[in-house]
Amino acid sequence: MKSKHRESSEFSIAFLDVICCGFGAIILLLMITKTVSPIVLEKSSLDLDAQIKNLQKTLFIIRGDTKIYSRHLKSQVEQIDINKERLAILRTRFATIDTRFAQLSKAASDNQQEKGKLAIALQELTVEMERLLGQNYQSKNDLIGGIPVDSEYLIFIIDTSGSMYNYGWQRMLDEIIATLNIYPRVKGIQIMNDMGKYMFTNYRRKWIPDTKARRAAIIKRLRNWNPFSNSSPVEGIQQAIRTFFNQDKKISLYVMGDEFSGRSIQQVVETISRINQMNENSQRLVRIHAVGFPVQFIRPEHLQKTGIRFATLMRELTYRNGGTFVGLNDFRP
Repeated sequence: MKSKHRESSEFSIAFLDVICCGFGAIILLLMITKTVSPIVLEKSSLDLDAQIKNLQKTLFIIRGDTKIYSRHLKSQVEQIDINKERLAILRTRFATIDTRFAQLSKAASDNQQEKGKLAIALQELTVEMERLLGQNYQSKNDLIGGIPVDSEYLIFIIDTSGSMYNYGWQRMLDEIIATLNIYPRVKGIQIMNDMGKYMFTNYRRKWIPDTKARRAAIIKRLRNWNPFSNSSPVEGIQQAIRTFFNQDKKISLYVMGDEFSGRSIQQVVETISRINQMNENSQRLVRIHAVGFPVQFIRPEHLQKTGIRFATLMRELTYRNGGTFVGLNDFRP
């Protein structure tokens, strides 16, 4: 009986030891797990999400900047291509101008030689005329090249259309200079385009004083003067006559152009005859001269109509208004 009781008692103690060890282990585990707070793990997860969001935001910004820089780079490349194309065009123009300059230089040299020969011939002719006619002889002819030069006031009506400005402008400048040289000194000058627009607005409806400096200013301004034009000189002629005609003034009006785009030549002629009154000697108050530039004749034959109409109109106007029409054989200098 004692042995059984002893065995039962030992078993109970061993069981209690196991249970105590188990509880001890559980308590130990609880103590260990209690020192690591789950909040720290949650905070770490939140920090990682924030970092990811920040990185994504930075990535979006970088992508946006990349698109902007790409567009800017593309525009710069396109601008470089445009500049290269313009440079090529300018180089071609420069080569053309350089060639033209060489040709003009040679022509100027040849003209200078011819001018020298003409000067010698003129001197010889003058000496011979003095011998034959006497030193006190004076010519009573007021015509130079068939154009009367007895006027005291000059008005230039200039066609500023694209055809004239792009092709006949330098020749037009030469003709203006030559015309001014015919008149060493006049009482007043006026410059208008074929639409009646004044070149110097501060001299609108007034005469420009004739001085050396003012003539130089006129030529300088003319080189780049390009107001709108409808390729018809009628408006400018009518406005000039209505504004400046005067019984006490000798006025000559010079029309420089290449085409007439109006409808009726007869109507223009009749209108000008009506407003350009006659003086007591039955002469028109304003002489009308014209210089025709054959710019339109570089075009195909069926497109030359406006050039032919200009010549027809100017011949009739100059004939009826005491002037002269000069048709050039070339629009180039």
